[in-house]
Amino acid sequence: MAYLELKDIRKSYHIDNQDFHVLNGISLNFDRGEFVSILGESGGGKTTLMNIIAGLDSDYSGDVLINGQSLKKDTSKQLDEYRRSTIGFIFQNFNLVNHLTIQENVMVSLEMTTLTHKQQEERAIELLKKVGLYDHRNKYPNQLSGGQMQRVSIARALASDPDIIIADEPTGALDAKNTDDILELMNEIAEDGKLVIAVTHSQTVANYGTRIVHLADGKIDEDKILKPAYPVEKSKPAFKSRPAKLGSIFQMAFEHFKYNFKRNLLIIFGAAIGIFSVIFMLGLGNGVRGYINHEIYSEVNPTTIQVSRKQKQGENPSPKNSLMTNQDNRQLNDLKNVKSSTLGKFLSGGQFKAADKTASVQYVQTYYQGAILKKNIKSGTIPTKDNQVLINKKTAQSFNKNKPYDMTGKKIQLFANAPDDNGQPHVLSREVTVSGVTSDINPMALVSSNTMKSMFSSASMKYEPNFAAVNIAGGVPNVQPVQDKIKSLKGSNKQAKYQITGAGAIVSTLNTYINVAVWVLAGIAAISLLVSAIMIIVVLYISVAERTKEIGILRALGFTKGNIRNLFFSEAFILGVFSSILAVIIAYLAEWGADAVSSGAIKYAIVQISPMNAIAGAVVFILICLLAALAPAAKAAKLDPIVSLSSE
Repeated sequence: MAYLELKDIRKSYHIDNQDFHVLNGISLNFDRGEFVSILGESGGGKTTLMNIIAGLDSDYSGDVLINGQSLKKDTSKQLDEYRRSTIGFIFQNFNLVNHLTIQENVMVSLEMTTLTHKQQEERAIELLKKVGLYDHRNKYPNQLSGGQMQRVSIARALASDPDIIIADEPTGALDAKNTDDILELMNEIAEDGKLVIAVTHSQTVANYGTRIVHLADGKIDEDKILKPAYPVEKSKPAFKSRPAKLGSIFQMAFEHFKYNFKRNLLIIFGAAIGIFSVIFMLGLGNGVRGYINHEIYSEVNPTTIQVSRKQKQGENPSPKNSLMTNQDNRQLNDLKNVKSSTLGKFLSGGQFKAADKTASVQYVQTYYQGAILKKNIKSGTIPTKDNQVLINKKTAQSFNKNKPYDMTGKKIQLFANAPDDNGQPHVLSREVTVSGVTSDINPMALVSSNTMKSMFSSASMKYEPNFAAVNIAGGVPNVQPVQDKIKSLKGSNKQAKYQITGAGAIVSTLNTYINVAVWVLAGIAAISLLVSAIMIIVVLYISVAERTKEIGILRALGFTKGNIRNLFFSEAFILGVFSSILAVIIAYLAEWGADAVSSGAIKYAIVQISPMNAIAGAVVFILICLLAALAPAAKAAKLDPIVSLSSE
């Protein structure tokens, strides 16, 4: 049984409603150790026959058998494996990958074997020594002569130790001296027990082999034995073939990236602008939010918040529905990170009177620990005793414009409106002593709990708390989580039971507005990411067009469609990673510059880029790059290797 059998191979092309017959019943047998020349004029079907033997063209009638096994019904993946393990190509135009060194070109075939990387390097060096190019191993193809490039092509064809070497016009682009050298190498390959099939129109080349098959008009008109085939020694292959690993594909993509570094640098810079914009806006949002919180928290205690009852939907607001009970207090006390909860009472609207002067305040409220920072008490102290009141500077100025702090220790009359259960207002009054004067950051008058209870008792009204002061453990980081937990508590109607009031509510609302503004700005900045994605798509499509021939070469060598897809995904990933790195560097440099200015002006770092901002921006853009690569990578994988090889 012959090693390679062709049985009645027929091939036609259908063009403009006409069938053009290229091969008309080719039947041939080949054995290893032969150096067969397929001779004939251009258009005689030589190259078509070689493409069928190589598994590049499966659209034919008849059959091709290797060791008795038919290729006719093999899948695309099986044909890829067949080319990897059985076929080695030597092309007329050399078809080397320009952005890889000579050694890397040889190693392309070795990447699809079970050899370790070190073994691959050793075999590549061994083959380069065999073809006399060891000293040129680190050069690129454009630095070699035509004869040298063809020697590289031969070394690459031998790299995976295939049984069949197909040479398409191997000396067509060489001078006489280089032609003799290449033919001698090919003869040595046949002597080593491989089947060498050379497509040529040169009688000189044909006479060099062991056998000549002449094609004319798609038929064999001569099959001539020049000399016996070389003896073949049976031996086990030293290694097996396999699809290229992702790591080697990534390395190839990285070599292409380096080869076109100047162009890629411009692409990276353009993409980095979009990522930088998003990261910087998020950092600016962090800084602005932090600055506002800092300013507020510098005047109020950030870890003590006020909680009140949330009115039920569809329910008329009433004082009764706003009351806080001991059960509410226990529920709040039981929450994680709540240090303590204390019930209190506030009244909307209050008035002070002394002699013929009056002053109004927004609220009169019971004092609780953390209600006001010690530094904001400019004179006196908190109302620790009964019938004492803590007022702010503005209120004090109503009675003593030039020396408001002298009001400490003075007696004034306090009036406050308190609604009964029916919502009818009642005026509570009490003569109180000013225990101290605060800064104007405090909008209310503070009295002790006993004072407030006494005022209600004097008016024959029941004292009932309407807020809870919740003291949070663990510092500021726990404030928002506790607030969120409180707002998530449900009542019997499955609706929110509590709401945050006071400074905590102001901070929460401001943070919400800031977050909305930041995300709007970040969204606007993200438009540049869309532009970057479009740019990446265009770049990859251009890359597919530029590397069409390279794709054909890789497919001929045994790269799968998946390998080709991964090649362009790797290229997109590399662009995404380097763009992201540059964007993060620029963002942190911009942060440093902005904070240097803001620290001098407002004593605060106004841009605060967190590691999560940088990581999120980078990861999102890399994902965008990979999505952008979907269409170009799919197009590259679908390219016909025969058409790709003929591309210029």
